[in-house]
Amino acid sequence: MTRDDREDGDYRAVVADSAAAIITRLDDQLGAITRSTQDTLMREISELRDDAQLQQLLHDTVAANIDTVFAAIRNDISLDHIEPPTTALEYARRLAQRDVSADALIRAYRIGHQTVLNVVMEEIRGCDFDSPLILDVIERITALTFRYIDWISQQLIRVYQDERDRWQASRNSLRSSRVRELLAGGDTDTDADLDVLTSAISYPLRRVHLAIVVWCHDQQGGGELTAIERFVHKLHESGVAGPESPLFVAADRLTGWVWVPVTAAARATVQQAVRDAVDATPQAPFVAIGQPLHGLDGFRRSHQQAQLARTVAHATGQQEQRVTDASECGVLLSGLLAENADATRSWVGEVLGPLASPTESDERLRETLRAFLRADSGYKSAAEELHMHPNTVRYRVRRALERRGREISDDRLDVEVALLLCHWLRDRVVD
Repeated sequence: MTRDDREDGDYRAVVADSAAAIITRLDDQLGAITRSTQDTLMREISELRDDAQLQQLLHDTVAANIDTVFAAIRNDISLDHIEPPTTALEYARRLAQRDVSADALIRAYRIGHQTVLNVVMEEIRGCDFDSPLILDVIERITALTFRYIDWISQQLIRVYQDERDRWQASRNSLRSSRVRELLAGGDTDTDADLDVLTSAISYPLRRVHLAIVVWCHDQQGGGELTAIERFVHKLHESGVAGPESPLFVAADRLTGWVWVPVTAAARATVQQAVRDAVDATPQAPFVAIGQPLHGLDGFRRSHQQAQLARTVAHATGQQEQRVTDASECGVLLSGLLAENADATRSWVGEVLGPLASPTESDERLRETLRAFLRADSGYKSAAEELHMHPNTVRYRVRRALERRGREISDDRLDVEVALLLCHWLRDRVVD
C-alpha cells in the first residue's frame, strides 16, 4: 500500500471504522477492564490505597475515563468536543485534600493508559485485518489515547493545584498536620513530646481513645463537613464518653476523623452510646468505630481499626447501615482482606465453589450455613437466631453443602472465614 493510498479519505474512514469496531468489541468488558486497571494502579501506587471511599471514587474515575476515550474512538469524536469526566475532576480535588502528590495522580494516568492499551492490543491481535490496516488502526488508537492522556492531565493538574491552594488555606493546618504526624508515628513517645503534642492539638493523649471515621455522601450542595461537625458536637453534648471535647480533624470535604477521650466508667458502653447517638440523629452521617484503646498507641490503633471498619462499610454498600463497628466479629479481618480483593475473591471461590455465586438464593444459603456453624452445628440454635423452623435450617444447610459440592470436614475453619467474608464484603468477594 502506497503513502497516497493511506492518505486517501476513503481509506482513513476504513481505519476509523476498524478502530471503532475494536472498541465496540470491548464494550462488554468495560467492568472487567475497569477493575483490572484499578487493581494495577493500587498495586503500583501506594498513595492510592488510602481508604475505601477514595478507592470507590478511583473505580468510578477509571470507568469514566475509559468510557470517554472509548466513546471518542467509537464515534470519531474530536477531543475538542469532549468534557473532562466529573468524577475525574473530583478525584483530583480529593487527592489534593488528602495531601497525595500530583506526581501520583499523573503517574496513575500513565500506568492506567498502558494497562488499557494492552487490553486493546490484545483484542487487535484477534482480528483478521491485513498487516497495513492493523498498523494504521494501532497508530490511530495509540495517537488518540496519548492525546487524551496529555489533555486530561493538564486539566487535572490545574484542578488539583487550585484545590490544594484552597484547602491549605481553609483547614486548620497546624492541628491537622500534627495529628497526621501522630498517625504516621515517629519519635513522639516521650513524656515531654506527649505533653507538647497534647497542648498543640488541645486533646488529652494519655487517655483511652475511641476513634471514629465520620463521612457523608456527596450531595452536590456543599456543607457536608459542617453537617459532620454538627454531629460530632451533638455526640459530645450527649455525654457519650465524658465531659471532655472530642478531637475533630477534616480528612477531606466529605470525611472527618474523630477521637473521643473515654472515661473508665464509659469504656464498656461507649460504642453502644455512639450507635444510640446515630439512631437519634435524623439523616445522620455514616460512622465507622474503632475500639477504645489507651495512650498514643491506642490513639493510632483505634483510628486504624475505624478505617478498616469504614472499608467494610463501603464494601457492603448498604445505605441503611449507618454504623460499622470494628469490634464486630470479622470486621477487621474483612477490612484487611478487602485491600487484596482479587486474591480474596479467588480464595472464597475455591473454598465455597458455586455457593459463592452472587444470587439471592445463594446469599440466603450462605447466611443460614454461617448461623448453623456459629451455633456449633445446632439446627435449633440456628433456627432461633434466624427466626425460622429447624427443618428449614436443615434443608438450607443441606442445599448449601450441595451447592458447595462437598461436605465440611477438615476445612471447616476455611468455610467459616469464607462465609464471614461474604457477609461483610459482599460483591467484592462473590462473583
